[in-house]
Amino acid sequence: MTEIESKLCSHLLKEHYGEMVDRVGTYLLRNGSQPLKVIANDTGTSLDQVKKTLCVLIQHNLVTYHLHKRGFVEYTAHGDPCLRILRYPRYIYTAKTLYGDTGELVVEELLLNGKMTLSVVVKKVADRITVTMEDEKSMDYSEVSATFSRLVDTHFVKRCPSLQQTDSTQEKGRPPPAPTLEIKEKDMYIVPKLNLIGKGKRRRSSDDDVGGRQKKKMKKETEDCEDNGIYWQVNTERFHQHFRDQAIISAVSNKMDQTSSEIVRTMLRMSEVTTSYSAAYTQPLSSNEIFRALPAGYNISKQVLDQYLTLLADDPLEYVGRSGDSGGGMFVINLHKAIASLATATLESTVQERFGSRSARIFRLLLRKRHLEQKQVEDFAMIPAKEAKDMLYKLLSQNLVSLQEIPKTPDHAPSRTFYLYTVTTLPAAQMLLQRCYKTVSNLIERRQSETKENKRLLEKSQRVEAIITSMQATGAEEGQWQEIEEVITAPERQQLENLKRNVNKLDASEIQVDETIFILESYINSTKSKL
Repeated sequence: MTEIESKLCSHLLKEHYGEMVDRVGTYLLRNGSQPLKVIANDTGTSLDQVKKTLCVLIQHNLVTYHLHKRGFVEYTAHGDPCLRILRYPRYIYTAKTLYGDTGELVVEELLLNGKMTLSVVVKKVADRITVTMEDEKSMDYSEVSATFSRLVDTHFVKRCPSLQQTDSTQEKGRPPPAPTLEIKEKDMYIVPKLNLIGKGKRRRSSDDDVGGRQKKKMKKETEDCEDNGIYWQVNTERFHQHFRDQAIISAVSNKMDQTSSEIVRTMLRMSEVTTSYSAAYTQPLSSNEIFRALPAGYNISKQVLDQYLTLLADDPLEYVGRSGDSGGGMFVINLHKAIASLATATLESTVQERFGSRSARIFRLLLRKRHLEQKQVEDFAMIPAKEAKDMLYKLLSQNLVSLQEIPKTPDHAPSRTFYLYTVTTLPAAQMLLQRCYKTVSNLIERRQSETKENKRLLEKSQRVEAIITSMQATGAEEGQWQEIEEVITAPERQQLENLKRNVNKLDASEIQVDETIFILESYINSTKSKL
């Protein structure tokens, strides 16, 4: 893990889980696997606090443990799940788009809590939806449970590995230093049949007095549930697969037309559960299967579909490939080629934005021709020698273009050596990815700075809002709470609006940068898996 990635992980851990989790998590990321006492000693934290912090990190799948050959337990932090925290809003929004408000809240609860049992998720989500409904209405547990099952069926939620007790441990009568967690692949997406009967409950102000008793009661109910010990978590790889598929569909739509994108969407939907995220190709599909799976309202004949499939297979982008002739022709989607094309387009866009259209022309030329001398670049790009030289050296200094030496003689004399410019996409994508991580770190720091500068004003605004809410709840007159509103002056109100606008811009920028990060990460992982 690079220093830039480590810094970004630190920001994300601190923002979402607090300073203590950040301290322990960042230490493990930078120092690798460590035992409990070494972590406590090196971070200057008590053993009790380190244990609690590790519990939080393990609960949220950010840290794993393993038994060392010498008999003690070591803890290892993983950078990728930490960086995925940045993508949580996209996961939640996608669940809302596909499964409505209930799906959104299910995924949100799982992300907030790391791992949860089905019964607890259903009760929490039902209660949250009931609060937003009219007084007479409430959310039924069965509706939430049905949405949860749909999420599991489409692999957006998966079962966590469960505790396995070995015979040797049972014989000795003492627990092992580190429990073994296992799960069979066939059980990963099987939802237990539970008899969940009931409706969501509203939380009243009087409930605060008996909060402790309610928690104990809820804990006892959870232990008594049939699914106690079966925990669920969000399957981030499945969400990434969905993001990748949507990016491919959008690219086909922009390059060709809506019908072509609908055919590609159908092919991806048919193989979304059967194709793994790391696969280079989808499962082969026949023309007849694709025709039967097209949406009901999409009225195109079999002959037109065959023409579109032939057109897609012959396209230079090679998103769709032919893999056989049975069943009217067998077709696959080349996922690696598609993601490589998207990553290349991202690099071209970056060069154009940073260095101008002429530099982008040179970059595209090198991508197409592979290797060119400086004189050939000038001639093909139709750019004056001095400008072409300057642009090539700028791209070379930023590691977007590389220089390859081909000597005519063993002594590598400059006068007898060919100097060829080329674009090596993988290193260029890795460099741009690090820049994106740095950008997100800067955005988070800027947002924290903006919030810190206006901390007192924000606290004042929150206090005023809390007083007004309590007055409205007790049935106070409009004039009374309007007087409280006037405590915040017009300049302060304007300052709050500016702060809100700036923070919203920074949040939107983070999400936009994360879209670029996703494309580059997918391309790098796909390329490395092929090597």
